[in-house]
Amino acid sequence: MAFSPFFSLISVVTLSLFLTSTDASSRYPSTSPKTTVLDVASSLQQTQHILSHDPARSSLTTTRPGLESLSDPVYLNSSSPLSLELHSRDTLVASQHKDYKSLVLSRLERDSSRVAGIATKIRFAVEGIDRSDLKPVYSDETRFQPEDLTTPVISGAGQGSGEYFSKIGVGTPAKEMYMVLDTGSDVNWMQCQPCSDCYQQSDPIFDPASSSTYKSLTCSDPKCESLQTSACRSNKCLYQVSYGDGSFTVGDYATDTVTFGSSGKVDNVGLGCGHDNEGLFTGAAGLLGLGGGALSMTNQIKATSFSYCLVDRDSTKSSSLDFNSVKLGSGDATAPLLRNRKIDTFYYVGLSGFSVGGQKVSIPSSVFEVDESGGGGVILDCGTAVTRLQTVAYDSLRDSFAKLTTNLKKGTSSISLFDTCYDFSSLSTVKVPTVRFHFTGGKSLDLPAKNYLIPVDDAGTFCFAFAPTQSSLSIIGNVQQQGTRITYDLAKNLIGLSANQC
Repeated sequence: MAFSPFFSLISVVTLSLFLTSTDASSRYPSTSPKTTVLDVASSLQQTQHILSHDPARSSLTTTRPGLESLSDPVYLNSSSPLSLELHSRDTLVASQHKDYKSLVLSRLERDSSRVAGIATKIRFAVEGIDRSDLKPVYSDETRFQPEDLTTPVISGAGQGSGEYFSKIGVGTPAKEMYMVLDTGSDVNWMQCQPCSDCYQQSDPIFDPASSSTYKSLTCSDPKCESLQTSACRSNKCLYQVSYGDGSFTVGDYATDTVTFGSSGKVDNVGLGCGHDNEGLFTGAAGLLGLGGGALSMTNQIKATSFSYCLVDRDSTKSSSLDFNSVKLGSGDATAPLLRNRKIDTFYYVGLSGFSVGGQKVSIPSSVFEVDESGGGGVILDCGTAVTRLQTVAYDSLRDSFAKLTTNLKKGTSSISLFDTCYDFSSLSTVKVPTVRFHFTGGKSLDLPAKNYLIPVDDAGTFCFAFAPTQSSLSIIGNVQQQGTRITYDLAKNLIGLSANQC
């Protein structure tokens, strides 16, 4: 593939194969489909536990082993390691749902809004829409209202703004709060007092007056000028971030000290202090942007790398989000990091196709290529749940999987995004065909069965967890990333993957 002038291949490296369950190839003839085992009973047990989970009695307030070595955080330079606990978002909000199916439908609704927002944001960039032309001009006397900034600026986050979160401290003294992690967004923000309209969050709403290090930014500050949507009142910088479902956050753009657990703190981090925040962001206090843009947390703290491992979305366990400390080893799987010169937020990877049961799926290679305008391609996104593929690719993948599962009992015909479901209610384990990602450069990655067959109720209905999209953009979501530590080496421009490192 010849990359467009808007795309650069930063490096081409190998991505090694790993399996998370027993390979059946040694027990079956070579002509038999390659299979792996899905632990149905364990998955269903998690669905029951997630709804009864009480965050107040969980490990959410504990520290991951190794993080308690510093009794007081220290100020850090760009090469210092930082670490935070990482949790599934639904450990905060799952108890609001009457049953597991309603939780799944809520997840999928948020997910659809998010995907639409990402596609719109990239389309604007590719089509060359100049957002500076869309910014209204305000005098200092103009009253700042949400409707004043109804510009078509779409963040990478959608309704619910992601699926995983960490607890950070903001201000001096530090006030801890849960923040959603998002590799598809740049602007960091939190709800603030005084609150004209705020949604419910698990922590007290931040009061900037309580922080001795909180500083409002002037309208001429470089951070303010880097915002896609901003305004000015009494020479104070105002911001708005809008989301794909119509949700938004509006308020003052400022800087403050951010504390990363017990591992350290960084001064003068740009943060949105939102006084009007509307949408289904329930639970978390705001958003931690890990994208590639200038205002993202990774760029503001000058991180040379960051790494996360996503625990199962129904698990009450935690993992970690680490900056500058996780290094790629010789045994790690690695992949090229591709960047779009028209939009710096998203992290792209090269994907050439799939195989199911050891057999390559017939998909034209052009489906995953970047076109001459910079559109298309494949992004890796921790906030999108279900992997989205162009319809022609999805249909081929689904049909290949369905062809090798005719022996399995079919479930309901469709549920929300999913059109291929099975009834595993009478089973404790089931043998299913393997699904493999093939990346550019010729290397591949086998997924564990639980990363592509997921429960949609607590009665044993499991669905094939991929979905089609009309967009030219494909997205590898967090369902497929579960259980794998993913390291973004920003200095070497590599993405590393290590199995079972949560």
